[in-house]
Amino acid sequence: MQLMDQHNVPSTPQNFMIWYAYASDSNPDLKHTLDDLVSDSAAVSQEDSAEIFDRYFSQFSQGTDIQKTGSQMSGLVSDVMSLVSQATDDAEVFGAALEDSVGSLTDLSDPSAVGQVVKLLAENTKKMLSQNRQLQGKLETSSQEIQSLKTHLEDVQKEALTDGLTDIANRKHFDMVLQSESEAAVARGAPLALVLIDIDHFKNFNDTHGHQTGDHVLKFVGAMLKKAVKASDLPARYGGEEFALILPNTDLAAAVALAESIRVAVGGKHLRKKQTGDDIGNITLSLGVSQYRSGEALSDLIKRADDGLYQAKGLGRNRVVAETELSAVAD
Repeated sequence: MQLMDQHNVPSTPQNFMIWYAYASDSNPDLKHTLDDLVSDSAAVSQEDSAEIFDRYFSQFSQGTDIQKTGSQMSGLVSDVMSLVSQATDDAEVFGAALEDSVGSLTDLSDPSAVGQVVKLLAENTKKMLSQNRQLQGKLETSSQEIQSLKTHLEDVQKEALTDGLTDIANRKHFDMVLQSESEAAVARGAPLALVLIDIDHFKNFNDTHGHQTGDHVLKFVGAMLKKAVKASDLPARYGGEEFALILPNTDLAAAVALAESIRVAVGGKHLRKKQTGDDIGNITLSLGVSQYRSGEALSDLIKRADDGLYQAKGLGRNRVVAETELSAVAD
């Protein structure tokens, strides 16, 4: 609570979860993020808090929704199984009635006996048809409900891995895919490249044009990334105004070429506000590119791309820097 007061953070349940995790050292990544965000006396904005909560804690609400939907589906499946079991029992009863009726037809010369058996068969058949119609209706209803829940579950799972603003992968999805693709790259002996991207002077842009326009710029960059990559690639919002590309089966040279084409494509678009027609200007990007080295820690791969990104900024922004250029500078 003292830390929250120190940084002017409102006492909401979400903020308390964030700062309790920070103070208890229970989430090193979150602690590192907050350490980078604030100085000893700096305030943490509501926007920053919401982004941190979404990144580190949104899985709780999503997990609850998934669990609830799964329980509902399980209950419906149990209902369907009960209906099937009931139908089996009804069929056995009908079969027994048929067997008894056939057994009763010992004397076909007795019209009254034949009539009685036929009447009994007709009644049992009518009853069975009525039960079948009821069963069919219940099964159709249950099937529709299960399909609806299945669709909802798929939507929740997709939402859990998608950035709500840009409609591309979120940081959680990025982390999952980078881990799986690094393992696949080792297994296949195939290259894997990473591109980290930052929108130049985004804070100044936000201050000048407002956060709503800033959100449109983030959406624009996200859309440009989706358009530029292959289906096997993953564009993601890495955090704030930073984006990332995971490029399986792509070596460093090809990744640099793609990064350069994205830089040119984004920088070549002159933006205006739709409502007012005010000139926004051109958006430029700084990009860092690295290639996975078999067996290395993923943090090393990310650091080289991040170092390239910051070197691009230091050299004047609006450029691509590959990890090989970092080596040249170090030498």
